[in-house]
Amino acid sequence: MRTPEDVFHGLLDGVRRLRGGDRDQVERLAGYYAEETDVRHPMAPLGDTPLLSREVLRQHFAAERPRPAGFRVEDVRVHHTADPEVVIGEFTYRGDEGWAVPGVIVLRVRDGLIVESRDYFDHIGLARAAHALDALCAQLTSGVSASA
Repeated sequence: MRTPEDVFHGLLDGVRRLRGGDRDQVERLAGYYAEETDVRHPMAPLGDTPLLSREVLRQHFAAERPRPAGFRVEDVRVHHTADPEVVIGEFTYRGDEGWAVPGVIVLRVRDGLIVESRDYFDHIGLARAAHALDALCAQLTSGVSASA
């Protein structure tokens, strides 16, 4: 059985591989989530649209996004809580052009699957790193709401 810490590390590794272009990671990443889950991005500039199922997460991971060059995950730390299902993971996304985007994920893992997640990172910084600020600004000014 995967521990919450195992799940956090696997999730970050899958995101790193996906951002590097490995499309096989879509299924692997979706497999970390329970059929019914509650994933939120409270700092998303386009609004926090809850992702409430494994299938919605599969679609989220499958969506094409700009890929920053040399995308890496570094400075990984895991903090255990009094609740054995909950870990808090810190990390930094980094890329070849010298950018860095810090992040924190609060995960609740039950029976080896994510049942709840709150993902906090600098979406604007990641858009800047991916040279996608113009697209984000266009979405912000058009009033379109979506999860990043």
